[in-house]
Amino acid sequence: MKFTHAKKQPKNNSHRRVPLLVGGELFAAVFFILLVWLLFIVNPSQKSQVKIGSTYMTMNNNFFPVLNEQIANYVEDHHGKLYNRDPALIVDKQVEEIDSFIAKGVNAIIINPVDGNSDKILAALHRAKNKGIKIVMVDSQMKSDRDADCVILSDNYKAGQLCARHLLTHKKHAKILLLEHYSAYSANNRIQGFTDTIKQAPNRKKFQIVKKINTYGQSEITLPLVEKALKQKPKFDTIMALNDQAAVGALAAIDEAKIKRKINVYSVDGSENMKKLLGVNPNAIATSAQSPINLGKASVKTAYKLIAGKQVKHKIILPVYLITNNNINNYNALGWQ
Repeated sequence: MKFTHAKKQPKNNSHRRVPLLVGGELFAAVFFILLVWLLFIVNPSQKSQVKIGSTYMTMNNNFFPVLNEQIANYVEDHHGKLYNRDPALIVDKQVEEIDSFIAKGVNAIIINPVDGNSDKILAALHRAKNKGIKIVMVDSQMKSDRDADCVILSDNYKAGQLCARHLLTHKKHAKILLLEHYSAYSANNRIQGFTDTIKQAPNRKKFQIVKKINTYGQSEITLPLVEKALKQKPKFDTIMALNDQAAVGALAAIDEAKIKRKINVYSVDGSENMKKLLGVNPNAIATSAQSPINLGKASVKTAYKLIAGKQVKHKIILPVYLITNNNINNYNALGWQ
């Protein structure tokens, strides 16, 4: 008998492919979710991005843009977000800026206050503090540091002292005009260091403060005010300016008034504009140099430490040194130190 072999039917694997397909899709989905999670962990821009607000009394002073540049670079390198604002010496505007930082949910505010005596600014900073925002004051301070986590300053008092010591060493007498900014604590400390040193000198009676002018540390405000003072009595032969901007305005006023007598001008900052005049303009004598670069770096690093919950000193003081018309060749006259 001949047996006929039935044809083998192809195996139907559809019942096996379905589970394999489902398993593959599941694996892909899990892999995708894991990848997104890893990216979230690794990429700080996606994971609780650090946000910082910075506001200075004015950006119309090269000192503050240079200081802020250090902060901006650090924040960018750490994938954070920086909001920089310019109150242009207006208290109410700076208060609005602080409130906008609060609304944006910043982690820290770096502030150079427009007015160290302003209750409005203090109240705004208190509102920020109550929201858990870290407060770093830079280059100046408020009448109360209750809400400041850290205050970072140049040694402003010593800056004034250095100018006074140079004057006392190189002159036997002087009639002095002070160029001030009454609402800025840093400016007041510089002038205080200068006047205290004069008052403590053995020959202090020969060094007289004959006039004071509130210049807000601005060249364009200082120039006409000093021009006016030059036409009035009492006469002065020395100027102590709170900063280089005021000093440059004073030097321009002396030149425009075509004053024949020498008027020695001292200041604080160590800016490029003032350094270029030392050794060139006979009236430009010295500037106590500070470093906006170091102030900016110290401020932003401190802010990040505070955000991370680390302990920092409540006050950090950075050193200053005197650049004169005699030693200017030892320093770089281009840019800031």
